[in-house]
Amino acid sequence: MLCEQCGQNEAVLHLTHIENNQMKSLHLCEACAAAKGLDTPHDDAPLPLTDFLARVNRGESTVAGPCAFCGMKLDEFKKLGRLGCPQCYVTFEPHLSGLLRRLHGGTQHVGKVYLPPDPTQAQQEQRLAGLRRKLDHAVQAEDFERAAQLRDQIRNLERAG
Repeated sequence: MLCEQCGQNEAVLHLTHIENNQMKSLHLCEACAAAKGLDTPHDDAPLPLTDFLARVNRGESTVAGPCAFCGMKLDEFKKLGRLGCPQCYVTFEPHLSGLLRRLHGGTQHVGKVYLPPDPTQAQQEQRLAGLRRKLDHAVQAEDFERAAQLRDQIRNLERAG
């Protein structure tokens, strides 16, 4: 497949993103991806997540403290392969930045959290319960800015429901 930007070179980076509720794909060659500031995959590079978990297993990564928001530890992430909350990205940033850059081409989330257009009462209650737990964690961690944001989200959902 040829690069959609220059139309000359073979595409090595394939991105899919949502824009105005429409899924769009972009296929770029190494030069065009680099011009946009995106890292390109290398055929000889190991799988990023597997490599990261292997390094953690070998003790090459320094041990990080638990996430102040949800309490997850780095070794729990190693076992589960996923983080406990959005605050984990901040807590484990030194360990995750390279991994996220290789997996996603960047380290900043730019999307939205999905909530169905017409959520059921159970889905709304589940979302509210999750937000209330996060609010409790934010207050315990004395992250009052985050707590205020969560409080506002809870109020908005309660008004809509």
